[in-house]
Amino acid sequence: MTSKPHAIANVRDQVSEEEWAVREDLAAAYRLVALYGWDDLIFTHLSARVPGPEHHFLINPYTHMFEEITASCLVKIDVNGNKVDDVSAHVNPAGFVIHSAIHMSSEDAMAVLHLHTPPGQAVSAMREGLLPHTQTAMIAHHDVAYHDFEGIATNLEERERLVADLGTKNSMLLRNHGTLTVGSSIAVAFMRMYFVERACETQIMMLSTGRNGLNEPNEGVADIVRDQVSGTEMTVAVERLAWPALRRKLDRLDSGYKS
Repeated sequence: MTSKPHAIANVRDQVSEEEWAVREDLAAAYRLVALYGWDDLIFTHLSARVPGPEHHFLINPYTHMFEEITASCLVKIDVNGNKVDDVSAHVNPAGFVIHSAIHMSSEDAMAVLHLHTPPGQAVSAMREGLLPHTQTAMIAHHDVAYHDFEGIATNLEERERLVADLGTKNSMLLRNHGTLTVGSSIAVAFMRMYFVERACETQIMMLSTGRNGLNEPNEGVADIVRDQVSGTEMTVAVERLAWPALRRKLDRLDSGYKS
């Protein structure tokens, strides 16, 4: 995944260490989305809040493939969609609407990921949504909200409805559209997306054989799984174990995302 995207010169020297760490993690998330085949040319978006009181957040330039994203090329904008830095990069208007809505609604929404994968879109278009028929689906199912499709998300008025539909959940199926996850860190949001996307992919495979003959999980088992993954142990495992392992994987393939 070697790339040479355009970026501001010496960005690392112009930002705090805390912001640079977020930039590296977010760039890593973009590269991982590409690696897992979850990207959609240049048309979806991942964002992360910049540490500090300004409520700025980072998002991709609306020109780059995800495999090209670097820490330096990410665009810093405010909640009104204005670029904070003097850069020529464009920002996807739909990306601004969706991400600003979530970031504005919660101080804990440090990262927001939104994808258009075929499995995610397919399940979002199913009346029953995500079925709790596999372990992976049970990990995600209790934390999934739904938002009806209103067209390409360029209408600022949709932000209020997005936030209301998300409620206290951390994952969402945007009906007929795709998937979305929120996290207190990029690592947590990415792992939530991993479980949602994996569950959607498995559901498509499962239903391809027909509804007859599906094994129905025992009553109450989904609640057991919910309780098992709702504590701090899962967050610790994600941030201290799984995410560092994913970063090491990227470093072996191409550490250019750090530039």
